Amino acid sequence: MEIWDKIVGFLTSASTISAIIRIVLAIVVIALGCKLVGKLAKKIMNSRGIQRLSKTVQSFLGNVIKAVLYVIVVIAGAVILGFDLSAFSAIIASLGLTIGLALQGGLSNIAGGVMIVGFKPFEVGDFIEMGDVSGTVTDIGIFYTTVTTPDNKRVVIPNGTISNSVVTDYSANDTRRLDLDFAISYSTDIDVAKKVLYACAKADERVLSDPAPAVMITEHAENGVKIRLRIWVRTEDYWDVNFDMMEQVKRSFDQFGVDIPFNQLDVHIAK
Repeated sequence: MEIWDKIVGFLTSASTISAIIRIVLAIVVIALGCKLVGKLAKKIMNSRGIQRLSKTVQSFLGNVIKAVLYVIVVIAGAVILGFDLSAFSAIIASLGLTIGLALQGGLSNIAGGVMIVGFKPFEVGDFIEMGDVSGTVTDIGIFYTTVTTPDNKRVVIPNGTISNSVVTDYSANDTRRLDLDFAISYSTDIDVAKKVLYACAKADERVLSDPAPAVMITEHAENGVKIRLRIWVRTEDYWDVNFDMMEQVKRSFDQFGVDIPFNQLDVHIAK
């Protein structure tokens, strides 16, 4: 009974009740704050000033704003629990120094993200290639850039790696040059083959007239003559024109008797 009385006395004391109230209030504030962070960040991002910025800057700012809001929520919960802000800031500073030394790569990723947003080597929505990864940029975060590949895989690349690598942006310009290489047999009339390729290019409305299509002989190979069709298209039409033109040229070659060579071996027997 004496132990029970002590427990009851401790639980009913003013200090205990006050501590329980602070804990419950802190939990409520943090829980509600975390739910409001997304809505508040979305409202900020939908403001006119933010919407005037590029999608790249919007993506980066959105991640920064969310991170700052979450920190504010945590600090608010700590204040309710009775933590001294001066001591709390000192702890944060020491932890920040320790974490910063331990995660130098993370800091380089932040710096890389700032460089991407500032210098704009590419933007959200661009199709890029870096090393073995190629795809459409869907998000530029504080630490990482997210790319979706053509076969719908999600690839996350550290910003520090991107800032120190060669990145090819296929969406930077409105037009792209498309080179299509074909082979014709030595017995085929070159002029006929060239006329067929010009006709295929002219028949496709997606092929630009300026710069004009060009056809050139590129090589006298072992099994035939290499001939190239060079055309210009809008960037968004590049792959569709590539595949359609390959099919159309094969049909036209068959129609006009342009032979496509294949590997063969002629054996001559001397008597």
